[in-house]
Formats: sequence, structure tokens, C-alpha cells
Amino acid sequence: MSEATAPAFVLGAVAAFIAVLLSRQTVVLDRIRSLNEIADDDTARAHLKRDIPRLRQRATLLNSATHLALVSGICTSVLLVLGFVSAFLRLQHEYGAGILFAVAVGLLGASLFRFAQEVRMGLSETDHYRYAPQRPTPRRLAQWSDILCAAQISPG
Repeated sequence: MSEATAPAFVLGAVAAFIAVLLSRQTVVLDRIRSLNEIADDDTARAHLKRDIPRLRQRATLLNSATHLALVSGICTSVLLVLGFVSAFLRLQHEYGAGILFAVAVGLLGASLFRFAQEVRMGLSETDHYRYAPQRPTPRRLAQWSDILCAAQISPG
């Protein structure tokens, strides 16, 4: 059954790829949730909420890529099962297997294309601002000094 080697490797690759997609989707959804928790009156971070539509588009792309990869994995699994059954029953299956493998690889390619779109969108500069850096002002330094004194921690 050396014909099962390539589909088995594709199935392993698809499974690992789906894990990557779901991991990225979790990060995007967590970021949407954290941005939704920012109060509208928080002027220092309210501008970050403008990124929510772009993050939703990223989540949509990742969802699409995940579905395409899952269908590719299902096609590959069906290919493996049919390959073993047809070999057991001594049926000719080369043409059907070839078509099913081409469909599975095509779906994986479409999933990779969707993932590439999401990666390009994810490399936006907006994602680098999880917490906006704040310059120390005399007022902020005084607040930190008060906190350190109240906790009886020396600043140096």
C-alpha cells in the first residue's frame, strides 16, 4: 500500500495546519474580546477599538481557511479509506483516487491562500499596540512614588 503514503502525509500536514489556524483564531478572538472590554470613556485606549472591524475580517478569513482545511482533511481521509477498501476488493481505483487527491490538495491550497491573506492583514502596525506606551509624567511619577511608599518598597 505504498499509494497510501502521500495521502497519509497530507493528512498529517492538514492536521498540523488546522492546529495553527485555530491557535491564531483564538488569539484574534481574545484580542477582540479585550478591545470590547475597553470603556468608551477610557480616552487613553478608546482609539484601539477602531481595530475591531479589521480583527473581525481576520477572524472570518481564519474561519474560512479552517473550513477549507477541514474539508481537505475529510477528502484525504475518504481517499485513504477508499484506497484500502478498493485494494482489499481488488478494484481499480487509480482515476478516482487521483481525482480525490487533486481535490484535497486544491482545497488545502485554497486554505493556504486564505491563511496568507490573514497573515498579510495581521502584519498591520495596529497589532503592535496591545497596551499603548505611556511616557512618564511628573504626575504619574508621583503616583508611582505614592504607591511604592504605601507598599513600603524602596524605589531603588
